[in-house]
Amino acid sequence: MIRVAIAEDHQSLVDGINLLLKYEEDISIIGTANDGEALLEMLRKKQVHVVLTDIKMPKMDGIAVTKALQKEFPAIKVIGFSMFDQEEAVRKMIAAGAKGYLLKNSPLEEVLKAIRSVHIGGTFYDKDINPAFLEPAAERSTRKSILSKSEREILSLIAQGKTSSEIGAIRFTAVSTVEKHRKNMIRKLGLSGKGELLRYALEKKYDFQ
Repeated sequence: MIRVAIAEDHQSLVDGINLLLKYEEDISIIGTANDGEALLEMLRKKQVHVVLTDIKMPKMDGIAVTKALQKEFPAIKVIGFSMFDQEEAVRKMIAAGAKGYLLKNSPLEEVLKAIRSVHIGGTFYDKDINPAFLEPAAERSTRKSILSKSEREILSLIAQGKTSSEIGAIRFTAVSTVEKHRKNMIRKLGLSGKGELLRYALEKKYDFQ
């Protein structure tokens, strides 16, 4: 049985989640709390496997709660639960130790998948969250630093669907120079060809503007 606790300051939403999960044979809602401090007090008295927590709560927000749980109850898996897919919130929750992040409009099936996935040691992120938000800052910084300014600018244009000829015209440079930059980026990033470079550019374009 997966023992779940919910931290959410909107009681109507807590009631809704309770109703959605109460008939699942492998999931049991152990308790709910309307703020972060109340959640910690509850966890000191009850054994819980997974915590579903809102980001914005009174007294102690979801990020602070997640950090506290990592210190006091490291075995508990945390899933962030928010109305917004803001990059800063997603990154801070992951940095704090969250193993999942859901939007509040997620269907029941997604909530169930998230709970079951993190319980067995996996991760789960809402399909509407930009994958780029999930990349660790250290990796993002390392990746960005290995590309030159010109390469980052070209990668941004590739993400916009520009061909080498179009990029050359925009940058007032020869097509052969653009092609050379493409080859250098493929080599530096450990990719296998132009197709992978395009996919990479589309996934990471937020970081090369």
